[in-house]
Amino acid sequence: MNETVPRLRFEGVTKEFPGVRALSDVSGVRALSDVSFEVAVGEVHALLGENGAGKSTLLRILSGGLRPTAGKVLVDGKELTLRKPAQARAAGIAMIHQELQQVQHLTVAQNMFLGHQLTRLGGLVVDRAEQQKRAAAALARIDPSIDPAAPIRTLKVAQRQIVEIARALLDEARIIAMDEPTSSLTPSEFDRLAEIVADLASSGVSIIYVSHKMDEVFRIGHRATVMRDGAVVGVRDLDGVDQKEIVSLMVGRELSHETHQSFATAEVKLEAHGLSSAVSRVRDISFRLHKGEVLGIAGLVGSGRSELLRLIAGADRRSAGTLSIDGKAVAFRNPREAIAAGVGLCPEERKREGIIPLRSMTSNLGLPSLRRYTSGGLIARRRLDAVAERHLKGVNLRPFLPDRPIRLFSGGNQQKGIIARWLAADSQILLFDEPTRGIDVGAKSEIHALIERLASEGHSIIVVSSELPEVIRLSDRVLVMREGELAAELPAEGLTEQAIVAHAIPGYASRSTSPS
Repeated sequence: MNETVPRLRFEGVTKEFPGVRALSDVSGVRALSDVSFEVAVGEVHALLGENGAGKSTLLRILSGGLRPTAGKVLVDGKELTLRKPAQARAAGIAMIHQELQQVQHLTVAQNMFLGHQLTRLGGLVVDRAEQQKRAAAALARIDPSIDPAAPIRTLKVAQRQIVEIARALLDEARIIAMDEPTSSLTPSEFDRLAEIVADLASSGVSIIYVSHKMDEVFRIGHRATVMRDGAVVGVRDLDGVDQKEIVSLMVGRELSHETHQSFATAEVKLEAHGLSSAVSRVRDISFRLHKGEVLGIAGLVGSGRSELLRLIAGADRRSAGTLSIDGKAVAFRNPREAIAAGVGLCPEERKREGIIPLRSMTSNLGLPSLRRYTSGGLIARRRLDAVAERHLKGVNLRPFLPDRPIRLFSGGNQQKGIIARWLAADSQILLFDEPTRGIDVGAKSEIHALIERLASEGHSIIVVSSELPEVIRLSDRVLVMREGELAAELPAEGLTEQAIVAHAIPGYASRSTSPS
């Protein structure tokens, strides 16, 4: 990091998208405006900003997927003209996407050489033996336990991330951009990734690290560039600044201090007794959910948290146990029956399970209650539009463009749309699975406030989150799951992350599973 010539420099990079005004808000025509900053040799440089700040557009320019309208990109002092990704790769630039670009039925080695296979016999035959040899050598630098001959589908998400890093090393990348690399990782898996990033930086590789998780950024980053509305609003050394200042730069304002307020009543809204599933990790779960309560569920990835929500929402069938709502036994055979009973699920995989990307925000909102807006087999569009307008304004959709395809909204606005869907369906029990995953800090604060508002209005809410501060911040009580079972039930008052982790780790002796 003492090099006089920066490894990477952006000089006045601007990007305009003429003709797309109808697909974005008014300020969206210019996605980047005069972006300038530099990344030193061996530096871990965080690129921060809310969704829509311009980070993805800038990375697409760096990786050769877009050409800037104006400005320069320089690597080691030399200006690059990047017209396609292959040119970026040849210049030593590697991009690791949040959605991993891998082919599930191919091996690790085959994935690592996608697009630039090694061949022999004049290019007629792929040299798989040599590919596997080189893949093994690259993996040995960071994780020799990964078998290059293994099908990529057999690997955990963390291992697949490592494969992408090893793929970058094959090309002798000098710059590696990581876009939300830990969105699906456990804390221990992040620890390993942090070690790898530090080792790469010490060897001279420059890392651009995009993340909404401030704790991670401050742990592994050296400096941060903060973007807002397509422009750079500040560059800070991370060892000389606090999180509050960074967040204020990102959102353009100070976020109010979040404190939990309970609206739980004595009335039991939902009760589970001995709930189990033969096809998932859930075994013998008993608990009560009260009206106006926010019940948190914590545990390691794979502990059965999401599976429990799927059981409650009718997406999975239970093999044993009972479930009752308002004192009446229910036995959901499918999600439709759960929806009719007032249960709404905001799934963890928002893009894959929560939305139809090409349909409008309004169309997505009406999906579970479409029968209400049909007459003679035709959708009563005015009725649906009126309901959508009321509920989308209620969740503060921004920009308010209900006819825009939902895929063009940020993750935070997509989540707002899913919440509005269940409000339009009159759902009184709301299940949130990782409600703020992949959402920027400003939108996260809004989602937290929205969950609390819904509790104050009498909705009963269950929140599953891998972010323990979020669980503690939102919950009246916290259930801790471990290996498919309920390991503890903890009051939120005075609760610490350490207490949750102690119960979540297998081998911890104490158990407390009596419902309240």
